[in-house]
Amino acid sequence: MKLLSTRTHGIMDYLVGALLIAAPFILDFDRGGAETWVPMIVGAVIILQALMTNFEVGMFRVMSMNMHLNMDYLIGIFLAASPWIFNFDEYVYLPHLIVGIMIVLEAMMTRVSPEHGAATHNPLRGGMHHGHTH
Repeated sequence: MKLLSTRTHGIMDYLVGALLIAAPFILDFDRGGAETWVPMIVGAVIILQALMTNFEVGMFRVMSMNMHLNMDYLIGIFLAASPWIFNFDEYVYLPHLIVGIMIVLEAMMTRVSPEHGAATHNPLRGGMHHGHTH
């Protein structure tokens, strides 16, 4: 069921991205290896992707919401599997696994189009347009 609006999804992206960047230090699992860098890089990618997406809270709006959600699936699966891919699962795995699964679930629950009548401004195309984003 698509419970989340694109606006809510975007706001969550900025929050989750910032949380992932800070998580190794907040949760005290920073050892300077992949356990640290993977969530930081994934967090930065999530924020960059939100900035690039054509939705209410995007800035550059060059990526479709459909592409954004497909990328979220890949990002979430990668983050969830990263402790085993990079062999740090014996040190830490729950933050990566839990947030990765949350990213996938968030993508599954997000509508592809903004609320009816939502206006989006695409600075690359100029002006305002109403309705669905593609």
